Amino acid sequence: MKPESRHRCPRCGAPAPYEGNPYRPFCGARCKLMDLGAWLGEEYRIPGEPADGTPGEPETEETKPGKGLA
Repeated sequence: MKPESRHRCPRCGAPAPYEGNPYRPFCGARCKLMDLGAWLGEEYRIPGEPADGTPGEPETEETKPGKGLA
């Protein structure tokens, strides 16, 4: 029998089983939801230039999505 594969939860660092874990890569529902909340609260950021202008910049006719489409 193969030993159970374990890894560390990316949120809390606790050891967690990988096989059969419905919350993987997290250790449980709490860490999974905390991580989702961090993304939704914009605590995580992907580095790079803003795609559609600077954050907080008011939308103008030139910057509205779909401009120029007939």
